[in-house]
Amino acid sequence: MRPADVLRVGMSGLRARRLRVFLSALGITIGIAAMIGVVGISASSRADLDRQLSRMGTNMLTAAPTEGRAGGEAKLPETAVPMVARLDTVESVSAVGLVARTPVYRNEHIPAVETGGMSVYAARLDLLATLRVGMTAGHWLTEPGVRFPTVVLGAEAARILGLDAVDVDTQVVLGGQRFTVVGIAARTMLAPELDVAAFVGWSTARERLGFDGHPTGVYVRVRPDAVTSTRSLLGRTISPAAPYEVKVTRPSDLLAARAATDRTFQGLMLGLGAVALLVGGIGVANTMVISVLERRAEIGLRRALGATKGQVRLQFLVESLLLSGLGGLGGVLCGVLATAGYASTRDWTAVVPAWATAGGLAATLAIGAIAGLYPAVRAARQPPTQALTG
Repeated sequence: MRPADVLRVGMSGLRARRLRVFLSALGITIGIAAMIGVVGISASSRADLDRQLSRMGTNMLTAAPTEGRAGGEAKLPETAVPMVARLDTVESVSAVGLVARTPVYRNEHIPAVETGGMSVYAARLDLLATLRVGMTAGHWLTEPGVRFPTVVLGAEAARILGLDAVDVDTQVVLGGQRFTVVGIAARTMLAPELDVAAFVGWSTARERLGFDGHPTGVYVRVRPDAVTSTRSLLGRTISPAAPYEVKVTRPSDLLAARAATDRTFQGLMLGLGAVALLVGGIGVANTMVISVLERRAEIGLRRALGATKGQVRLQFLVESLLLSGLGGLGGVLCGVLATAGYASTRDWTAVVPAWATAGGLAATLAIGAIAGLYPAVRAARQPPTQALTG
């Protein structure tokens, strides 16, 4: 038989039992869709993480106060920024200072308990340049020289307050005083605590909100080849008398740890997808065995008309491959659509590795071959007279 004839005969066997074929292929589809979706979503997440790290860099260090010897939080010296800037390996440095007990409200009529979990920070003018973060609306702080108190909101803080744009009349209440909102900062992965914050100028915080001038977070950009050496020096540079009161971290390390956790979760989900695929393969085998039992007369007639055992075996093997192949194609399509849909909700670029789709199709064909082998051999072994009379 020519390949076209084998394919035509195999398709006719599937068309004769459409509902059973659909249900059997559905098991394969679910398994492959789960595996493609897990790999695609994980790959899209890592691609977005890599893109953001490429933009923000992995050469940023942060310094914050630890708990002091007498209990309570230690304080970084007011000279922390100029001291760090003197290091030869430092490219840029900036800082923020938490303004304690200063709630943020949309207006004076909001109940006092509904703070939204937002914090107020005194911020240096070079903060966004050091963090490599832009603005989604308006502009950054412009003091000194402002004639009225202004504030910039973090991305999450703006969402909590119901703001997505700013104009000259946009105001919020900080510590019982009205501040004009001049901008909304973009999100930053390297300092997520700043997304839920309101930023005021350093001198404005001193004059209007009682800020003591001590930074609570120092952000340092260093030469990429000097991250480790600078990290070991940062505590002694900021606070020579008490370096143990300075906690130095590298934010990108936390993101790398998150990526490792995602890979572990991906392995678990791939295992579940493999189980679903195995169940689908069993369904294909069951369908083919039943098909052989129901089509004994057809098998006998074909043998009586001259079909060889090999041709009968090939017919049922091709049917099994087509059945699993249809399920595999549907699974790949569903997996790609699931990845694209989820990625769009997270503003990611959808990424589905080519090896995942090729591997998924190869796995379905292997399942089809294994599942159809026994029914095909059983069909070929039936003598024509027994098949016709049975």
